[in-house]
Amino acid sequence: MTNKNKYCWLTILTPPGIAANNRGEGDGGNTSTLQRITIGDKVHTTISSESIKWAIREYLGNIYPDKVNRIYDPIVDEYSLKNEEYDETLYVDDDVFGYMDARKNSKNQDATTKRRGVVEVNRAISLTAYNGDKFFNSRAGIKNSNALYNTESHYTRYQYSIGFRLGDFVVADRANLILDAIPNLRHVGGNHSRSLYDYAPASIIIRITNSPSPLILYSFNEEGKIPEIVRLVEVGDIPPEELILGGQIAQSNEATILDEKDVVVCGGIMEAINTAKYALFRKS
Repeated sequence: MTNKNKYCWLTILTPPGIAANNRGEGDGGNTSTLQRITIGDKVHTTISSESIKWAIREYLGNIYPDKVNRIYDPIVDEYSLKNEEYDETLYVDDDVFGYMDARKNSKNQDATTKRRGVVEVNRAISLTAYNGDKFFNSRAGIKNSNALYNTESHYTRYQYSIGFRLGDFVVADRANLILDAIPNLRHVGGNHSRSLYDYAPASIIIRITNSPSPLILYSFNEEGKIPEIVRLVEVGDIPPEELILGGQIAQSNEATILDEKDVVVCGGIMEAINTAKYALFRKS
């Protein structure tokens, strides 16, 4: 497999925590709501892919401020652009997330410039079903009809996936910046602010492959185990040499089985990330 045609697919399982909206989305009344989705006959909470991308943007902006086009000012809660013409050769975020600038030229013809983002992110889904827990709160200051409110809260773990094709980056080494961001996500927000919740991996599954089909999305079951990954390896749908496991899942019975089949099993998340970097850029 050539480096250009290598895909990197990652599925992340977070540590447990209490997810909630501090402000933003509501039910039209006095309840700050969590987004929900029905899986089978159970209701789960979900976090948008845009919220996760926001956290990656924040990481890139904080660590590499000279390499990004969009600058976020947390004091005024606003973004600004260094270059409104965009430049994926110069700016990491224009390359990684893409852009679209809809405009007309002097002849009123379509002069839109756009680039599709390289990095794909799916929605985070709660590992366990949501039972409708709420906290009662009171706002400080003037008391009115909005002073008393409820906050929907869910004690759970989330799983979500990130993926990209190495050859789609204008500068290939930017793949390493995305892999570095995954253990360092701080705020998963966007059009609303959530309570403090750790979206860095407690467990991670990585697949380095020339296949455009991940086959590892939402692989963790309600107990945080990965029986489907074992099955896919055993039936030959995923070659074991394409997989890397890291973090808490390395202590599981499934990891023992996969280790015997030559899947790379790493005790730590950073070890798994660094192993993925090597596999992604290795000539093979």
